[in-house]
Amino acid sequence: MAITLLSIAIVVAALVIRTAIAEIRRPGSGRRHWKFLTDPRALAAGALTALLLGLLARATAGPVAVAWAVLAGALVAYVAGADERDG
Repeated sequence: MAITLLSIAIVVAALVIRTAIAEIRRPGSGRRHWKFLTDPRALAAGALTALLLGLLARATAGPVAVAWAVLAGALVAYVAGADERDG
């Protein structure tokens, strides 16, 4: 279980570092990268994905896989909010 949580922490840290580098190159871009956190449509898509994958993962792979489902939901929310970032 500790290895799974460490792996997820590494993925999240990589995303934060990516945002920091983008912010250094173009000030203000970091706020645009994380704007999906205030978009209700993106959050709903991510929550639904996390819920469905979490239920499926818990039934098939056990409770450790639920953490990966939550990460997948966050990434879906990020992608769902991409139309506002690109526009």
